[in-house]
Amino acid sequence: MAENKIAAYLGLARRAGKLALGVNAVSVCKSGVYLLVADESASENTKKEIAKLARRFGCPVLWTGDLESVTGKAYCKLAAVREENLASAIRKTSEREAE
Repeated sequence: MAENKIAAYLGLARRAGKLALGVNAVSVCKSGVYLLVADESASENTKKEIAKLARRFGCPVLWTGDLESVTGKAYCKLAAVREENLASAIRKTSEREAE
């Protein structure tokens, strides 16, 4: 249930133009990244790059199972939410799921 909600929030962010997809697209963002959503199947090098980006933007990373199907982009291992309220809603949804 929560994964469906997270997918819906990511879809909203994408339609609003507030979602950067892919490690390269995220790495060129200057600021304004509030949440990174990463695929657990990413390679070790990609995971290191994601950790660097999280430190650079000072934002949390939410690890998910199948980011490709959620975003509709093949081989997508990272998405950056660039809208603060949507990022907050995604974090709250994932925290409720963890409880």
